[in-house]
Formats: sequence, structure tokens, C-alpha cells
Amino acid sequence: MIRVLLADDQPLIRSGFRALLDLEDDIEVVAEAGDGDRAVALAREHLPDIALVDIQMPVADGIEATRRIAADPALAGVRVVILTNYGLDEYVFDALRAGAAGFLVKDIVPEDLLHAVRVAARGDALLAPSITRKLIDRYVTQPLHTGAATGLDELTNREREAVVLVAQGLSNDQIAGRMVISPMTAKTHVNRAMTKLRARDRAQLVVFAYESGLVTPRR
Repeated sequence: MIRVLLADDQPLIRSGFRALLDLEDDIEVVAEAGDGDRAVALAREHLPDIALVDIQMPVADGIEATRRIAADPALAGVRVVILTNYGLDEYVFDALRAGAAGFLVKDIVPEDLLHAVRVAARGDALLAPSITRKLIDRYVTQPLHTGAATGLDELTNREREAVVLVAQGLSNDQIAGRMVISPMTAKTHVNRAMTKLRARDRAQLVVFAYESGLVTPRR
């Protein structure tokens, strides 16, 4: 059972998402929050697998809530998926840097929402959609963290290659095909890179790839 926390300051939005998610046999909405502070408190109380968090909320916004959840070792199993009204919301990349596993636009079709929840729950990042790549290309125009490049020395050449492919939005199976290795080996390269770089998830690998200059935005 995938346990979901909904955090949005609009009750109607929360009700709509809950009605959809609760129809699924493998998904359960365990709590709802109307502001960021409450979202963090409920995450600690219920330990959901997924927290669907709106960016714009009172008290503490979605980015701050994401940052608190990602920084709490007790919430290491909680994956934050950001909800936004606009596909190229200027705050989305900040949310990824804060620790979000991905993001969804609120007008997403029901089938895609359900798929996204399941993808995030199994540990994959919501980075494949072209809209995410456009956002990264738009807002990461130069390395943002001068110390990030030092982490490159810890990676093997194959691990670097895997990180680049993750940053391009490829799944483990696609990485395996590109690198001509087995999916299990691809997963191992990705996991080792995450461990060495202390990345919370694949989304954090993407942030590292751009901030370190390992990947540069397309012009």
C-alpha cells in the first residue's frame, strides 16, 4: 500500500486528489494539510511514502516544507512530489534543490497522476517528462554551487556516465541500453553515485549534475 500525504491550502484541490487516489487499491491517503508547517508535522506523524506538496502555501511554503522533510533523518523514506499550477514555475528548481523527488502540474490527467505516485513510490524520480528538462534548461544556466564539482573525484567514469544519463531523464532500463550493461548494473552505478554524493534520490543527482557542470543546459 502506497501511503500519501496531501498538502495544499485549497480544500477543493485536496478533495479532488483524495477522491481519485482513494479509488485505487494500492494507494491510501493518510493525511491532509493546509499549510507547510502542518505538512511537516503530519509527515512525522504518519510517515507517508509520498508527500504531494503545493509550492504556494501559508505559514511555510512548499519549498520550506520540502527542505524540512528532506533534512529530517526520521523522514528519509518520505519522497516529496511538488504540485504547481505552472509547468515552468520559477520555484520548481528550488524545490528540487531542497530535496523534492519531482513535480507535477495540477492540471495533470488522472492516469498520469496515478502513474506518477507509483513511480515516485518505487524510488524513481519524476524527471522524464520533457517539461522537467525544459525547466532545468531554463533555470540552471550555470553551475550554482561552486563546491559541487569536488564530488566528481569520488565517481568512477561509469558512475559519471550514469549520472549524466539520469540528468537526461533516462530510467535504469534506458541507462542500461545506452551503456550496454544490465539493468541491475545500471541501478548499481546509480545507487553508488547517490551514496558517494550523499544524494537523497535521483532528483538530487540531477541537481548535482548541473551544479557541478557535469551536464550543461541545452541552448
